[in-house]
Amino acid sequence: MWSSHCCQYWNKVAESEPLWRNLCRRKWSFCTFSHRCPGAQTWKQYFLKQTRQERWMASAKPENFVYKAAVGNLGILGPMAYLSGSGPTMDEEKSIICTVSSKRMLFAWDVREGTMIWSSPVQQSSIMHLATLPQMHLAFTVDLKGAIKVWNCQDEDTLATLIMSQACLSLEAFLTKDGPFLMVGTCEGDIYTLTVPELKTVSKVNAFKYRVDLLYCSPDKRWIFASGTHECILPKVFFTECLLRPSEGRTPLSLSLPLSSCCRACWAPRRTNRVTLMFQKDALKKTGFTTLDLTTEGTGGRTFIQAHEVASFLLPVHMESPIWMGVSDGNTIVFESGPYLFLVSISGHLLQRFEYHDKTICNLWVDSLHVLTTSVDDSLHVYMWEEEGRYPYLRSCCHLEHIGSDQTPSCYVPKAICDNKSIVCVVSRIRESSILVMYSLNM
Repeated sequence: MWSSHCCQYWNKVAESEPLWRNLCRRKWSFCTFSHRCPGAQTWKQYFLKQTRQERWMASAKPENFVYKAAVGNLGILGPMAYLSGSGPTMDEEKSIICTVSSKRMLFAWDVREGTMIWSSPVQQSSIMHLATLPQMHLAFTVDLKGAIKVWNCQDEDTLATLIMSQACLSLEAFLTKDGPFLMVGTCEGDIYTLTVPELKTVSKVNAFKYRVDLLYCSPDKRWIFASGTHECILPKVFFTECLLRPSEGRTPLSLSLPLSSCCRACWAPRRTNRVTLMFQKDALKKTGFTTLDLTTEGTGGRTFIQAHEVASFLLPVHMESPIWMGVSDGNTIVFESGPYLFLVSISGHLLQRFEYHDKTICNLWVDSLHVLTTSVDDSLHVYMWEEEGRYPYLRSCCHLEHIGSDQTPSCYVPKAICDNKSIVCVVSRIRESSILVMYSLNM
């Protein structure tokens, strides 16, 4: 009898929603909310489904993908992002992506079918930047004249439009427990916080004398990193709540980081107060990396942000300076240099080096699960993060030669993104139009 009651107890524990939710949060940084997503059944089912898809992607070979290519008069395709299918979706949702076209249009695509499912009207000015909020199936664009627009990628008209008085150079959309927000960095150093989808101004803060090129929200939505690429700018970290709930007459809580010439920054997906910066030092443009931990401290009724340097290092002078970078658990950094991909510790210790491209890697895309590299020869390589021992490492998964069927070299830099079900890449064989190549796992 006691044994029967004991088994019933542990079976009940094993089916506990909080248990599986916490497992999902620990494993995937995008599982940040206490509620389940629409269409979901249980967190356990999501955990098992997501893990199964990861294994399929990790073991996939080129012949395991269904290949589709969108060709035609698409113009040159620029920024792209997943509109659905990635992130915290626990239903059998399709992978939908958005792409920006030089024809002053925004497109939405069903990746598995390889078909365009929606296109915006032709805009008055070129679309420069794109952000998406997959949890709400919303896309945000800003054009050359400073028009910010919200799209549901179903209707012809926008959900909202806001005309800015200055050029917008960075967008960051995120979902908090208080609702969705959009942050915009401008050419005059201002950061606007806007409601979604209404685009009503919540706050405006002047962060720098120069343009805001980089704007990133931490995975737990507690911090906002802002910087520009101008050599005189010191990056800043803002306490997000101060921008979402501004107090009249009070300056938002922020901290300037003592590091100029910052060109990239990444938050650690699982150590949400840790940020790694890539910078270029002195006239020789030596590239270095610095990793910082952020905390808040109260003194005399006031709160301050503190930054503690965890590690820092410079790359060897003879090494070709990387353009891209990414992080995993907060203890490792991945970056490209020439045809090589390097994984190093935050103190600069070499952990892995990969050479799967014959020519220079021109684009690197990193999330908490995947790493993609694309080369000027239009080859693409897929890696996945694996956790074992002190440091996570990269597992080489799949190499796709000559993305698509045409072996003509690309006129522009090929770039790729992926989720657990698909890989999408943009290549441009001619100068007037791009090809959107879509690979879906044949599961």
